[in-house]
Amino acid sequence: MAPKNPSVRLRPDIESLPAYVPGERPTVGMQVYKLSSNEIAFPPLVAVGAALVDAAADLNRYPDMYATALTEALGARHGVGAERVTVGNGSVAVLQHVLTAVCEPGDEVMMAWRSFEAYPIAVQVAGARAVMVPVDGEGRHDLAAMAAAITERTRAVLLCSPNNPTGPALTQSELRGFLAAVPASVMVVLDEAYIDFVTAPDPTDGPALLGEHKNLVVLRTFSKAYGLAGLRVGYALARRRLTTGFRAASTPFGVNNMAMAAALAALQAEAQIRDRVAEVITERDRVVAALRDQGWTIPDAQGNFVWLDLGRRATAFADHTRARGVLVRAFAGDGVRVSIGEPEGNDLFLSLAGEWAARSARTLERA
Repeated sequence: MAPKNPSVRLRPDIESLPAYVPGERPTVGMQVYKLSSNEIAFPPLVAVGAALVDAAADLNRYPDMYATALTEALGARHGVGAERVTVGNGSVAVLQHVLTAVCEPGDEVMMAWRSFEAYPIAVQVAGARAVMVPVDGEGRHDLAAMAAAITERTRAVLLCSPNNPTGPALTQSELRGFLAAVPASVMVVLDEAYIDFVTAPDPTDGPALLGEHKNLVVLRTFSKAYGLAGLRVGYALARRRLTTGFRAASTPFGVNNMAMAAALAALQAEAQIRDRVAEVITERDRVVAALRDQGWTIPDAQGNFVWLDLGRRATAFADHTRARGVLVRAFAGDGVRVSIGEPEGNDLFLSLAGEWAARSARTLERA
Protein backbone atom coordinates (compact mmCIF):
# COMPACT_ATOMS: atom_id res chain seq x y z
CA MET A 1 0.00 0.00 0.00
CA ALA A 2 1.37 3.42 -1.00
CA PRO A 3 2.13 5.89 1.81
CA LYS A 4 -0.56 8.50 2.45
CA ASN A 5 1.76 11.47 1.95
CA PRO A 6 4.43 10.42 -0.55
CA SER A 7 7.20 12.90 -1.28
CA VAL A 8 10.12 13.09 -3.65
CA ARG A 9 13.24 11.75 -2.02
CA LEU A 10 16.72 13.13 -2.54
CA ARG A 11 19.77 10.91 -2.71
CA PRO A 12 21.04 10.42 0.85
CA ASP A 13 24.53 11.61 -0.14
CA ILE A 14 23.00 14.82 -1.52
CA GLU A 15 20.95 15.44 1.62
CA SER A 16 24.08 15.05 3.72
CA LEU A 17 26.24 17.41 1.65
CA PRO A 18 28.15 20.02 3.65
CA ALA A 19 27.26 23.54 2.58
CA TYR A 20 29.88 25.55 0.72
CA VAL A 21 30.53 28.71 2.72
CA PRO A 22 31.39 31.71 0.52
CA GLY A 23 33.50 34.60 1.70
CA GLU A 24 31.44 37.03 3.74
CA ARG A 25 30.11 40.03 1.83
CA PRO A 26 29.83 43.61 3.15
CA THR A 27 26.53 44.73 4.64
CA VAL A 28 24.90 47.60 2.75
CA GLY A 29 25.90 50.91 4.31
CA MET A 30 29.05 49.59 6.00
CA GLN A 31 32.55 50.74 5.04
CA VAL A 32 34.52 47.51 5.06
CA TYR A 33 37.43 45.80 3.34
CA LYS A 34 36.52 42.41 1.90
CA LEU A 35 39.50 40.11 2.41
CA SER A 36 37.43 36.94 2.54
CA SER A 37 37.26 35.59 -1.02
CA ASN A 38 40.76 35.57 -2.61
CA GLU A 39 39.70 38.10 -5.21
CA ILE A 40 41.95 40.59 -6.99
CA ALA A 41 41.24 44.11 -5.76
CA PHE A 42 41.94 45.74 -9.15
CA PRO A 43 39.05 46.85 -11.38
CA PRO A 44 38.61 45.15 -14.78
CA LEU A 45 41.18 45.97 -17.44
CA VAL A 46 40.09 48.54 -20.02
CA ALA A 47 40.41 45.90 -22.76
CA VAL A 48 38.17 43.54 -20.80
CA GLY A 49 35.55 46.24 -20.33
CA ALA A 50 35.58 47.00 -24.06
CA ALA A 51 35.21 43.30 -24.89
CA LEU A 52 32.20 43.06 -22.55
CA VAL A 53 30.51 46.00 -24.26
CA ASP A 54 31.00 44.40 -27.68
CA ALA A 55 29.75 41.00 -26.47
CA ALA A 56 26.64 42.55 -24.93
CA ALA A 57 25.29 43.26 -28.41
CA ASP A 58 24.73 39.51 -28.88
CA LEU A 59 23.01 38.66 -25.61
CA ASN A 60 20.00 37.43 -27.56
CA ARG A 61 22.16 34.67 -29.08
CA TYR A 62 23.40 31.45 -27.51
CA PRO A 63 27.15 31.32 -26.97
CA ASP A 64 29.45 29.02 -28.93
CA MET A 65 28.77 25.72 -27.19
CA TYR A 66 32.31 24.53 -27.82
CA ALA A 67 33.99 27.84 -26.86
CA THR A 68 36.05 27.42 -30.01
CA ALA A 69 38.01 30.66 -29.92
CA LEU A 70 38.80 30.30 -26.22
CA THR A 71 39.85 26.63 -26.35
CA GLU A 72 42.07 27.40 -29.34
CA ALA A 73 43.70 30.30 -27.51
CA LEU A 74 44.24 28.22 -24.38
CA GLY A 75 45.55 25.27 -26.35
CA ALA A 76 48.05 27.53 -28.08
CA ARG A 77 49.02 29.17 -24.78
CA HIS A 78 49.82 25.83 -23.16
CA GLY A 79 51.04 23.98 -26.24
CA VAL A 80 48.50 21.17 -26.01
CA GLY A 81 45.96 21.76 -28.78
CA ALA A 82 42.36 22.90 -28.46
CA GLU A 83 41.07 19.32 -28.42
CA ARG A 84 42.65 18.86 -24.98
CA VAL A 85 40.92 21.83 -23.33
CA THR A 86 37.63 21.70 -21.41
CA VAL A 87 36.15 25.05 -20.37
CA GLY A 88 33.39 25.62 -17.86
CA ASN A 89 31.64 27.95 -15.44
CA GLY A 90 34.67 28.34 -13.20
CA SER A 91 37.22 25.66 -12.31
CA VAL A 92 34.88 24.26 -9.62
CA ALA A 93 32.30 23.42 -12.28
CA VAL A 94 35.01 21.91 -14.48
CA LEU A 95 36.19 19.76 -11.56
CA GLN A 96 32.61 18.56 -11.09
CA HIS A 97 32.49 17.52 -14.76
CA VAL A 98 35.84 15.75 -14.40
CA LEU A 99 34.74 13.76 -11.36
CA THR A 100 31.33 12.99 -12.83
CA ALA A 101 33.02 11.56 -15.91
CA VAL A 102 35.23 9.11 -13.99
CA CYS A 103 33.67 8.30 -10.61
CA GLU A 104 31.27 5.49 -9.77
CA PRO A 105 29.61 4.54 -6.47
CA GLY A 106 32.20 3.02 -4.17
CA ASP A 107 35.11 4.95 -5.69
CA GLU A 108 37.35 7.06 -3.47
CA VAL A 109 38.88 10.44 -4.24
CA MET A 110 41.86 11.44 -2.12
CA MET A 111 42.82 14.98 -1.16
CA ALA A 112 44.98 16.82 1.33
CA TRP A 113 43.11 18.43 4.21
CA ARG A 114 42.63 21.13 4.97
CA SER A 115 42.37 22.17 1.33
CA PHE A 116 39.75 23.78 -0.92
CA GLU A 117 36.40 23.22 0.78
CA ALA A 118 34.59 22.61 -2.53
CA TYR A 119 36.53 19.38 -3.08
CA PRO A 120 34.58 17.12 -0.68
CA ILE A 121 31.31 18.53 -2.01
CA ALA A 122 32.26 17.84 -5.63
CA VAL A 123 33.36 14.32 -4.74
CA GLN A 124 30.13 13.51 -2.91
CA VAL A 125 27.98 14.94 -5.72
CA ALA A 126 29.85 12.64 -8.12
CA GLY A 127 28.84 9.67 -5.96
CA ALA A 128 32.30 8.92 -4.61
CA ARG A 129 33.78 9.12 -1.11
CA ALA A 130 36.32 11.72 -0.05
CA VAL A 131 39.48 10.43 1.65
CA MET A 132 41.32 13.21 3.47
CA VAL A 133 45.03 13.04 4.29
CA PRO A 134 46.08 15.72 6.80
CA VAL A 135 48.52 18.40 5.67
CA ASP A 136 51.76 18.49 7.63
CA GLY A 137 52.65 20.95 10.36
CA GLU A 138 53.64 23.58 7.80
CA GLY A 139 50.36 23.34 5.88
CA ARG A 140 51.90 21.35 3.02
CA HIS A 141 50.59 18.29 1.21
CA ASP A 142 52.04 15.13 2.75
CA LEU A 143 52.69 13.46 -0.59
CA ALA A 144 54.34 10.39 0.91
CA ALA A 145 51.30 9.72 3.10
CA MET A 146 48.97 10.34 0.17
CA ALA A 147 50.83 7.92 -2.08
CA ALA A 148 50.81 5.30 0.69
CA ALA A 149 47.06 5.72 1.20
CA ILE A 150 46.12 4.84 -2.39
CA THR A 151 44.03 1.67 -2.59
CA GLU A 152 42.22 -0.30 -5.26
CA ARG A 153 39.23 1.99 -4.72
CA THR A 154 41.16 5.21 -5.32
CA ARG A 155 39.85 6.72 -8.54
CA ALA A 156 41.46 10.14 -8.34
CA VAL A 157 43.77 12.31 -6.25
CA LEU A 158 43.28 16.07 -5.92
CA LEU A 159 46.35 18.27 -5.46
CA CYS A 160 46.00 22.00 -4.78
CA SER A 161 49.14 24.05 -5.41
CA PRO A 162 49.42 26.58 -3.90
CA ASN A 163 47.14 25.03 -1.32
CA ASN A 164 44.00 26.97 -0.50
CA PRO A 165 43.70 27.95 2.33
CA THR A 166 47.08 27.19 3.95
CA GLY A 167 49.31 28.69 1.23
CA PRO A 168 52.35 26.45 0.52
CA ALA A 169 53.01 25.23 -3.02
CA LEU A 170 54.34 21.98 -4.37
CA THR A 171 57.52 21.95 -6.44
CA GLN A 172 57.83 20.44 -9.89
CA SER A 173 60.26 17.88 -8.48
CA GLU A 174 57.77 16.83 -5.82
CA LEU A 175 55.02 16.58 -8.42
CA ARG A 176 57.16 14.43 -10.70
CA GLY A 177 57.99 12.09 -7.82
CA PHE A 178 54.35 11.79 -6.82
CA LEU A 179 53.19 11.07 -10.37
CA ALA A 180 55.81 8.35 -10.63
CA ALA A 181 54.45 6.73 -7.46
CA VAL A 182 50.78 6.82 -8.49
CA PRO A 183 49.30 3.96 -10.55
CA ALA A 184 48.52 4.98 -14.14
CA SER A 185 44.87 4.04 -13.55
CA VAL A 186 44.48 6.74 -10.87
CA MET A 187 43.69 10.21 -12.16
CA VAL A 188 45.74 13.03 -10.63
CA VAL A 189 44.03 16.42 -10.75
CA LEU A 190 46.43 19.31 -10.19
CA ASP A 191 44.57 22.49 -9.29
CA GLU A 192 46.83 25.42 -10.17
CA ALA A 193 44.31 28.20 -9.50
CA TYR A 194 46.97 30.33 -7.78
CA ILE A 195 50.01 29.33 -9.82
CA ASP A 196 50.61 32.90 -11.07
CA PHE A 197 51.47 34.09 -7.56
CA VAL A 198 54.17 31.49 -6.86
CA THR A 199 57.66 32.89 -6.27
CA ALA A 200 59.22 29.83 -4.60
CA PRO A 201 61.89 27.94 -6.55
CA ASP A 202 60.89 25.10 -8.89
CA PRO A 203 57.15 25.89 -9.19
CA THR A 204 54.81 23.31 -10.63
CA ASP A 205 54.10 23.43 -14.35
CA GLY A 206 51.28 20.99 -14.91
CA PRO A 207 50.93 21.55 -18.68
CA ALA A 208 54.59 20.62 -19.18
CA LEU A 209 53.95 17.15 -17.71
CA LEU A 210 50.82 16.25 -19.67
CA GLY A 211 52.82 14.52 -22.37
CA GLU A 212 54.57 12.28 -19.84
CA HIS A 213 51.59 11.34 -17.68
CA LYS A 214 48.32 10.34 -19.33
CA ASN A 215 46.54 10.27 -15.97
CA LEU A 216 47.28 13.94 -15.22
CA VAL A 217 44.57 16.63 -15.40
CA VAL A 218 45.44 20.30 -14.84
CA LEU A 219 42.89 22.84 -13.61
CA ARG A 220 43.33 26.58 -14.20
CA THR A 221 41.03 29.59 -13.70
CA PHE A 222 40.48 33.17 -14.81
CA SER A 223 39.10 34.11 -11.39
CA LYS A 224 42.39 34.91 -9.66
CA ALA A 225 45.30 36.52 -11.52
CA TYR A 226 43.07 37.51 -14.46
CA GLY A 227 40.52 39.16 -12.18
CA LEU A 228 37.38 37.64 -13.74
CA ALA A 229 35.87 36.03 -10.64
CA GLY A 230 32.46 37.55 -11.36
CA LEU A 231 32.30 35.97 -14.84
CA ARG A 232 33.25 32.38 -13.87
CA VAL A 233 35.63 30.90 -16.43
CA GLY A 234 37.81 27.89 -15.67
CA TYR A 235 39.35 25.10 -17.69
CA ALA A 236 40.99 21.69 -17.59
CA LEU A 237 43.89 20.39 -19.67
CA ALA A 238 44.11 16.64 -20.22
CA ARG A 239 44.71 13.97 -22.83
CA ARG A 240 42.24 13.89 -25.71
CA ARG A 241 40.34 10.78 -24.60
CA LEU A 242 39.71 12.19 -21.12
CA THR A 243 38.76 15.58 -22.52
CA THR A 244 36.11 13.95 -24.69
CA GLY A 245 34.53 12.46 -21.58
CA PHE A 246 34.78 15.70 -19.58
CA ARG A 247 33.07 17.63 -22.37
CA ALA A 248 30.32 15.01 -22.61
CA ALA A 249 29.61 15.47 -18.88
CA SER A 250 29.65 19.28 -19.13
CA THR A 251 26.67 21.58 -19.07
CA PRO A 252 25.80 22.70 -22.62
CA PHE A 253 26.63 26.39 -23.18
CA GLY A 254 28.38 26.40 -19.81
CA VAL A 255 30.39 29.57 -20.52
CA ASN A 256 28.47 32.63 -21.67
CA ASN A 257 29.41 35.03 -24.46
CA MET A 258 30.54 37.83 -22.19
CA ALA A 259 32.71 35.54 -20.09
CA MET A 260 34.41 34.12 -23.18
CA ALA A 261 35.02 37.58 -24.62
CA ALA A 262 36.50 38.80 -21.34
CA ALA A 263 38.75 35.75 -21.02
CA LEU A 264 40.10 36.21 -24.55
CA ALA A 265 40.76 39.90 -23.90
CA ALA A 266 42.54 39.08 -20.63
CA LEU A 267 44.76 36.51 -22.37
CA GLN A 268 45.83 39.20 -24.82
CA ALA A 269 46.72 41.61 -22.00
CA GLU A 270 49.39 39.39 -20.46
CA ALA A 271 51.83 42.23 -19.68
CA GLN A 272 49.23 44.12 -17.66
CA ILE A 273 48.20 40.94 -15.86
CA ARG A 274 51.84 40.29 -14.92
CA ASP A 275 52.18 43.82 -13.54
CA ARG A 276 49.10 43.37 -11.38
CA VAL A 277 50.29 39.99 -10.12
CA ALA A 278 53.64 41.55 -9.19
CA GLU A 279 51.84 44.19 -7.11
CA VAL A 280 49.85 41.51 -5.29
CA ILE A 281 53.02 39.54 -4.57
CA THR A 282 54.72 42.65 -3.18
CA GLU A 283 51.76 43.31 -0.89
CA ARG A 284 51.57 39.65 0.15
CA ASP A 285 55.23 39.58 1.13
CA ARG A 286 54.83 42.85 3.04
CA VAL A 287 51.83 41.47 4.96
CA VAL A 288 53.62 38.21 5.77
CA ALA A 289 56.72 40.03 7.03
CA ALA A 290 54.61 42.33 9.22
CA LEU A 291 52.64 39.44 10.69
CA ARG A 292 55.81 37.55 11.53
CA ASP A 293 57.19 40.68 13.20
CA GLN A 294 54.04 40.67 15.36
CA GLY A 295 54.82 37.11 16.44
CA TRP A 296 52.53 35.16 14.13
CA THR A 297 53.68 31.86 12.62
CA ILE A 298 52.70 32.05 8.94
CA PRO A 299 53.02 29.10 6.53
CA ASP A 300 54.85 29.75 3.25
CA ALA A 301 52.33 32.01 1.49
CA GLN A 302 52.46 31.37 -2.25
CA GLY A 303 48.93 32.41 -3.23
CA ASN A 304 47.18 35.77 -2.90
CA PHE A 305 46.30 35.08 0.75
CA VAL A 306 47.80 34.25 4.14
CA TRP A 307 46.82 31.63 6.72
CA LEU A 308 46.53 32.15 10.46
CA ASP A 309 46.52 28.84 12.35
CA LEU A 310 44.11 29.93 15.06
CA GLY A 311 42.36 26.64 15.76
CA ARG A 312 39.34 27.10 18.01
CA ARG A 313 39.86 30.88 18.08
CA ALA A 314 39.26 31.28 14.33
CA THR A 315 35.65 32.45 14.58
CA ALA A 316 36.44 34.85 17.42
CA PHE A 317 39.23 36.41 15.35
CA ALA A 318 36.88 36.87 12.38
CA ASP A 319 34.37 38.54 14.71
CA HIS A 320 37.16 40.81 16.00
CA THR A 321 38.11 42.03 12.51
CA ARG A 322 34.50 42.28 11.26
CA ALA A 323 33.62 44.63 14.08
CA ARG A 324 36.36 46.97 12.87
CA GLY A 325 35.61 46.81 9.15
CA VAL A 326 37.65 43.88 7.79
CA LEU A 327 36.02 40.70 6.52
CA VAL A 328 38.19 37.55 6.62
CA ARG A 329 37.39 33.89 6.04
CA ALA A 330 37.19 31.78 9.19
CA PHE A 331 37.34 27.98 9.00
CA ALA A 332 35.84 27.04 12.33
CA GLY A 333 38.20 24.99 14.46
CA ASP A 334 41.12 25.36 12.05
CA GLY A 335 42.17 28.87 11.17
CA VAL A 336 41.60 32.05 9.22
CA ARG A 337 42.44 32.84 5.60
CA VAL A 338 43.03 36.48 4.75
CA SER A 339 43.11 37.59 1.12
CA ILE A 340 45.54 40.26 -0.05
CA GLY A 341 43.52 43.34 -0.93
CA GLU A 342 44.06 47.08 -1.24
CA PRO A 343 47.04 48.40 0.78
CA GLU A 344 44.64 50.36 3.01
CA GLY A 345 42.66 47.22 3.81
CA ASN A 346 45.83 45.24 4.39
CA ASP A 347 47.09 47.93 6.77
CA LEU A 348 43.87 47.88 8.79
CA PHE A 349 44.00 44.09 8.97
CA LEU A 350 47.61 44.23 10.18
CA SER A 351 46.63 46.69 12.90
CA LEU A 352 43.85 44.38 14.08
CA ALA A 353 46.11 41.31 13.90
CA GLY A 354 48.69 43.17 15.98
CA GLU A 355 46.07 43.99 18.61
CA TRP A 356 45.05 40.34 18.77
CA ALA A 357 48.64 39.12 19.03
CA ALA A 358 49.43 41.60 21.80
CA ARG A 359 46.30 40.65 23.73
CA SER A 360 47.13 36.94 23.36
CA ALA A 361 50.66 37.56 24.62
CA ARG A 362 49.35 39.36 27.71
CA THR A 363 46.95 36.49 28.39
CA LEU A 364 49.81 34.00 28.24
CA GLU A 365 51.89 36.12 30.61
CA ARG A 366 49.09 36.10 33.18
CA ALA A 367 48.48 32.35 32.83
